[in-house]
Amino acid sequence: DDQIERERSSQRLSGGCCALAAVYLMGKFYVANAGDSRAIIIRNGEIIPMSREFTPETERQRLQFLAFLRPELLGKEFTHLEFPRRIQPKELGRKMLYRDQNMNGWAYKKIEEDDLKFPLIYGEGKKARVMATIGVTRGLGDHDLKVFSSNIHIKPFLSCFPEVRVYDLTQYEHCPDDVLVLGTDGLWDVTNDKEVAGVVMEVLTSYEPNDPCRYTMVAQELVVRSRGALKERGWRLANDKLGSGDDISVFVIPLGGPGNYT
Repeated sequence: DDQIERERSSQRLSGGCCALAAVYLMGKFYVANAGDSRAIIIRNGEIIPMSREFTPETERQRLQFLAFLRPELLGKEFTHLEFPRRIQPKELGRKMLYRDQNMNGWAYKKIEEDDLKFPLIYGEGKKARVMATIGVTRGLGDHDLKVFSSNIHIKPFLSCFPEVRVYDLTQYEHCPDDVLVLGTDGLWDVTNDKEVAGVVMEVLTSYEPNDPCRYTMVAQELVVRSRGALKERGWRLANDKLGSGDDISVFVIPLGGPGNYT
């Protein structure tokens, strides 16, 4: 991330990206995630999460704590406090639910002038944003990203440090149907863990255990099913729900070879 910052002028680098990496070393998988991509292991039909998404909702307290410690980062336009909805000027002096960096639950406070500022975190689910700008809170780059029509930088709130989870391959007997699935948010926006596991089992059973193409075909099928078919009302899934409009990248990595069947 520091290198991207140093080279952003000479290399004309702009923007940023999430990062999800899997490293195999001495019998263990190390899965590092910074962003909203996801990794799961499917072992004997069981789903084992190997990452969690970093979004304004999941990292609310970290973001609020930073804003509390360094209020100058908010540019006098935002408040680090969170309210159930945007406060109107006519509500000054009234009591409303709020929460800060130390709170999981909610409490009441008297609305003051400072509370009329736009909240640091606003929206829910996929619509949640930091400073009404970005929906992920970890990743690489974005050093020049600013709040629209302002000089407030977003980068101080975006962490490049991943969360790392370790999976010991030597602790289990793995068959060729046991896999590690890595996918960007375009996959997980419309396809949950259980549905992904179902596609994995469905496709793998239609190929011989020693056919190396079977894993590529699983990845391809996951992409196709999550994108859907282009119809008059846009991309639609088989159930006619809206398909993913985001980019979709999928890796399917086998954990066991043909000789591992028991």
